[in-house]
Amino acid sequence: TILPAIILLFIAFPSLRLLYLLDEINEPLITLKTIGHQWYWSYEYSDFMNIEFDSYMIPTNELNLNNFRLLDVDNRIILPMNSQIRILVTAADVIHSWTIPALGVKIDGTPGRLNQTNFFMNRPGLFYGQCSEICGANHSFMPIVIESIPTNFFIKWVMNYSNSLDD
Repeated sequence: TILPAIILLFIAFPSLRLLYLLDEINEPLITLKTIGHQWYWSYEYSDFMNIEFDSYMIPTNELNLNNFRLLDVDNRIILPMNSQIRILVTAADVIHSWTIPALGVKIDGTPGRLNQTNFFMNRPGLFYGQCSEICGANHSFMPIVIESIPTNFFIKWVMNYSNSLDD
């Protein structure tokens, strides 16, 4: 029994080091807080004068020709490309899972707990995802859309959004 225990220790120590290195958070440019509700997401850009909004799926009868059914939302997340983004995820009611497959991001939102991860978008465009946790009858109606734009357009968007809040 001693020899297998020693072998397991030799396997475990390098694995623990790798897990630590994988969880290292770089210096993020922006922090986005995401709160899962039944059946929508809330977002907060607390770095910029508390920009907050809810994001609901667009109903099928209100879709435009260029929208995706069950995947498009009324308020997209706008983020700058070529920037390190930190996302904080939690939930208000049940466990949700904030997932964007094209970015390799999947993180659970648990009530009473704040989980974080980071990602980097190196190209402009739209990134689609959904809640991938079976969090209730309508969990498939919780889409996520990130719009990646150049940094100068992102700054203009923040200024316009902040000015619209002042009016």
